[in-house]
Amino acid sequence: MTERKTILGIMSGTSLDGLDFALCEFEKSDNNYLYKIIKTGFFKYDKKLKKQLETAHKLNAYNFIKFHKEYGKYIGKKATGFLKDVTKPDYIASHGHTIFHKPEEQVTFQIGDGAFITAETGIPVISDFRNLDTALGGQGAPLVPIGDKLLFSEYDYCLNLGGFANISYDKEGVRMAFDVCPFNFIINKFAQLSGKEYDKNGELGKSGNVNELLLNELNRIDYYNLKSPKSLAREYVEKFYLPVFNKYKIPIKDVIHTFYEHSAFQINKFIAPDKNILITGGGTHNTFFISLLKKKTENELIIPDNKLIDFKEAIIFAFLGFLRSMRKNNTLASVTGAKNNSSGGNIFITHI
Repeated sequence: MTERKTILGIMSGTSLDGLDFALCEFEKSDNNYLYKIIKTGFFKYDKKLKKQLETAHKLNAYNFIKFHKEYGKYIGKKATGFLKDVTKPDYIASHGHTIFHKPEEQVTFQIGDGAFITAETGIPVISDFRNLDTALGGQGAPLVPIGDKLLFSEYDYCLNLGGFANISYDKEGVRMAFDVCPFNFIINKFAQLSGKEYDKNGELGKSGNVNELLLNELNRIDYYNLKSPKSLAREYVEKFYLPVFNKYKIPIKDVIHTFYEHSAFQINKFIAPDKNILITGGGTHNTFFISLLKKKTENELIIPDNKLIDFKEAIIFAFLGFLRSMRKNNTLASVTGAKNNSSGGNIFITHI
């Protein structure tokens, strides 16, 4: 029996640049899944909204809930505009924007109320994908690996270079995945101290030098001694990474260059030789970092077209929505450490 649905995936990553939209058609026939991209779009955050999202964790309870709903309405308005010239999808699958993520306390929260997205668009919405997994004792992350496994199985490894660098691969038929290290979340912070929004093509870091003391201390951060399942978040970076950087009074270009070396080293540690690696996410456009990674690996690095680089996570969140709509598992316990696989996501429907 063939099942086919059109889903709009919406993603806001920790890089805080904006909303990624991917409208996709999915088809399930027997155990095979196919996808087709219909339309993609990007909506850049203005300075005010970016600041609101950046500081939302400091809001009191009432204002946080209020912002949660306002941001849901914002997503709904952007979705309505994006869909004005296409047939309405069967569902919208919205990741939201992560504000809190402390899985060791079974706490994760992605802002952007799905009820308000539904009310704004009139389209059924699936949101809050991570909460069930944390209730089952999992990390609530990463969620993308099931999409890597079912949609991108021709690649030995899938590496995403977003706010955090994460990797996904099969080991003896079981999907494994985890956050390797912070990435654009840290790079952007230091680039902004130099008056740049981000380090375009890695040029700022390229102009600097490696500080061996900083590099060695970064490589000793305890996160790298933890076994998977494990995931990173703003809270961990602020507690364990930023204090290390703050100890070194060196030029920002040296800080960033050193961090590039650190990231390339950590990524390469987990990749077996003679494999192919699909690389996506905003960091893939960082030509200096990709050149560093190439120098440190014996593997084939596969850089796809820009549409897949920029929208793979939105595509996969649309796929998670497709699986949820069919009551299929969309979260893997082998990846998150939960007691079992699950089908996460709250579904909001205005009329049946």
